[in-house]
Amino acid sequence: MKIICVGLNYRKHAMEMSRSLPPEPVVFLKPDSSILRNNKPFFLPGFSSMIQYEAEIVVKINRLGKGIDVKFARRYYDEITIGIDITARDIQNRNAASGLPWELSKCFDGAAPLGSFIPVTEIPDVENIDFSLEKNGETVQKASTSDMIFSIDQIISYVSGFFTLKTGDLIFTGTPAGVGPLSRNDHLTGRIGDRILLDMMIK
Repeated sequence: MKIICVGLNYRKHAMEMSRSLPPEPVVFLKPDSSILRNNKPFFLPGFSSMIQYEAEIVVKINRLGKGIDVKFARRYYDEITIGIDITARDIQNRNAASGLPWELSKCFDGAAPLGSFIPVTEIPDVENIDFSLEKNGETVQKASTSDMIFSIDQIISYVSGFFTLKTGDLIFTGTPAGVGPLSRNDHLTGRIGDRILLDMMIK
């Protein structure tokens, strides 16, 4: 099972990170040991002093696929949720400035909390999904998939040109503006629409 992630997929997030808009999806992977399920707490690691949240829509692949055309991509997922791409920003910034890979900033244990999945059939329009993240009761990220640079179906088509997609693979589709720091005892609540799918603590 693969966790495929897309970076810089919202214009305002690219701006807040002082990055240029990408001409094609920016793709990286996380190992399955990054997954954190069932609202288990995330424990702040000792190797970073700048752990940040990035809330994202996550889709689960439901069948084998390779070289998928955009017009057929909708057939390859039937469940969706909200997840968090937890990032060690100090490690990412340091390695990126040196032109080095920054997987260590994204791929550590527990760095991919997942909410409860819901059927795509309960979503009226996957290209206009409202989602949000609250930290300690305050909304810190709020966006719609209509704000994406590359849509869910475009992402699936693109990555399937490089990787064979398998049942159970997860795709984190990018975070909107509003990323920020995590501290011990923070309470995170992730929603699609008004529906709470993720509710977890930082320890």
